[in-house]
Amino acid sequence: MRGEPSCPKCGGRVRAPGLFADSWQCGVHGTVHPLQPVVPPSVEALAVVVNRAQVPVWMPWPLPVGWLFTGVVSAGDDRSGGRATAVACSGPGPLGGAGEMLLVAEELGVGLGARYAGIDGLDPGPLMCVDKPPHTKVHAAGRPTPLWHVSGTPDDRAVFAGEARGLWLWVIVWPEQAGVLLYDEFVLTDLRDAGAEVDLLPCGALSPRVLS
Repeated sequence: MRGEPSCPKCGGRVRAPGLFADSWQCGVHGTVHPLQPVVPPSVEALAVVVNRAQVPVWMPWPLPVGWLFTGVVSAGDDRSGGRATAVACSGPGPLGGAGEMLLVAEELGVGLGARYAGIDGLDPGPLMCVDKPPHTKVHAAGRPTPLWHVSGTPDDRAVFAGEARGLWLWVIVWPEQAGVLLYDEFVLTDLRDAGAEVDLLPCGALSPRVLS
């Protein structure tokens, strides 16, 4: 696990604001919102991300049967707050075996979702066929939210993206077949709006997907 902030787009080292720049800098991508160090999943770690987030912190609610919360990370600093969040969940796959999911909310151009999706670029727009009907819909914060399949991703995962609360919502699942989870009644809650029931959230071991 990293012990210092990194670039949300490539995972490389970043320079803190200083004499020559008033923002965090990546040698490859220039100005970035720094990805904060990953810590083991816990209710306390989740609360830290939720309290500083300027974007949603999406969580399946309730979690699918047998699934656990397995990680959270955010991009942004103390001055800007969290401009991107990613929540990991893991559990039994709907077609057998193990399944994993990452839910990313981010502002335009942060690049965290594209990194986890395994694609070039920063945002999913060019790889979404929005001129066609959505491939699936979820309920995000009580609103029907269309999602489109994102093309050009590695074969080991399924990637969907759309817009929720005026921001990008990415849903990335491993293996690809686990994407059938999204074709049932799939409900996402913004944990910034959740109550004390979050304290009962079941936590598992840190998902390696968060570190990838």
